[in-house]
Order: sequence, then C-alpha cells, then structure tokens
Amino acid sequence: MARVRYGARTEAEIAAARTKSTRLPDIWSTGVVAVWETDPDVVAAVLPPPLKPTERPLVRATVSRVDLPGYPLGAGSVAVAAAHGDQRGWYPLVMPMTHERALVGGREVFGEPKKLGEVVVERDGLVVHASLARHGIAFVEVRGAVSGQLPLPEPTERTDFYFKFLPAVDGSGAGDGSSPGSGFDADPVLVHCVRREKVRKLERITGDVVLRESMYDPVADLPVRRIVDITLGEKTTDQKGRVVERVSAQALLPYLHQRYDDPLQIHDGPPEGSLR
Repeated sequence: MARVRYGARTEAEIAAARTKSTRLPDIWSTGVVAVWETDPDVVAAVLPPPLKPTERPLVRATVSRVDLPGYPLGAGSVAVAAAHGDQRGWYPLVMPMTHERALVGGREVFGEPKKLGEVVVERDGLVVHASLARHGIAFVEVRGAVSGQLPLPEPTERTDFYFKFLPAVDGSGAGDGSSPGSGFDADPVLVHCVRREKVRKLERITGDVVLRESMYDPVADLPVRRIVDITLGEKTTDQKGRVVERVSAQALLPYLHQRYDDPLQIHDGPPEGSLR
C-alpha cells in the first residue's frame, strides 16, 4: 500500500521532526515598536487574575515583518504592562498574524491570543508607516519619520503572560465534574513565555499612534495619553514557555471574549468619550 500521509508516523520520523524544530536558524524581523502611557484604571480592567498592574500604565504595540524562509510573515501584538508576583512583563490582548501556521502553533502551545489579520510595515526614505488591521479596520496605526540612530542594546529577556485553556465541549464547562459550569474542559493555566532578543539595528521614530474603534479589537479603549517611545528595529528572538500555576476558571471566564471574536460584542458600546 502506498504511503498514507494522514497515517501514523514512525518513532524515527517523530524524533526527526522534533530535532529539526529545535535547530532553527536566527530569524530576523523588521518592526515598529510603540510604547505609550494610558489610564491606570483601563490597564487594571483588562488584566485577568492573578495578573496585576505595574507602577506605570503602559501599552506596547509591535508591528513586524518577519523574514521566515519561504514566505514572509506579518506579526503584531498589543500588550499592557503587567505583573505576576515579583515577575514583571506584558500581557498581550491581541496578536494579529498573517498566516495560519504562526497562529495555530502559538495558540495551541503557549496560549497566545493570536488571530488572523493584516500587518503592514512600510518605509519610504525616512517616512515609516505601520498598522494592524482586522475586519477591514486598521485599529492600530503608527506614523512617523526616522529621526536618528540609537545605540544597539545588549541581548535582553522579556516575559509575556498567557492563559492557556480549552472552552468546554458541551458549552457548559462541566469538564471532569470538578468545576461544573466553569466554561472550560479543565482548569486554565498561566504561562510565562520568556523571549530572548538580539538587535542588529535600531532607529528612533518621531511620530504618533492612531487608535481606531473596532468592535472585535477594542484597543481604542487604551487611549494614548503620552508617547514614551517609538522605534524601528531589526531583531531576532527565541522563546521558551513554562506553566507556572493553574488559575481559577471562574475568575478567568469573564475575560474569555478577549481571545475570540464574540458575536455578543456587538452589544458592547465604546466607553463615553473614547476614540471612534
């Protein structure tokens, strides 16, 4: 019988696939990173327990073009500064990706809140434009011009916080019976994902950040009160994740809509006075 590709792989084939995945070369990306201060109560409102706000209410938007072998990838993130105990890091609210391959792996392995979207990074001379879009709305746009070179930082580590979970099969969250009505098949877990980053080029951008109203990606609720930094850089990153604790299903359930395009969000109006 001819090889059936959906059939079981041999132990040797499984081992070869694992070995190949651990020997990836440096993959470089070109991206814009914008950091701004927003309202403290807004940051506190979007953080599921046990995450807590840090001293500064910061938001970080990343818009990158990744030079993956064989095809380019657009990758983005909008995250807020957060703390888990003594560990400081970032809690991403949405991570648009232009390819399903990047989306599925991150969501299933780490619990990353990835969604398919459009990611644009453009440079014309000194002028730079970057944006994240879904459902035809560029909900984050960074515009500006290169205003100087920056010294290259030493390799650094950054921690991102993710919640890994599976919604309940029957819709009620009965799961194994230990937490009926929780909304999950098992208790969710909190993941610390540590990223090690090397930078080979870094430039300062003088510009602004525009947030647009989007029903499914309401980052406009994180208003730009003061821009801290905008940069354009070339960097490579690797990452390792670990489960640090199981979390309360009931405490996480009210934040479940952050992960999905929930049709009920059509009933959520933007806060009074927000950007539209």
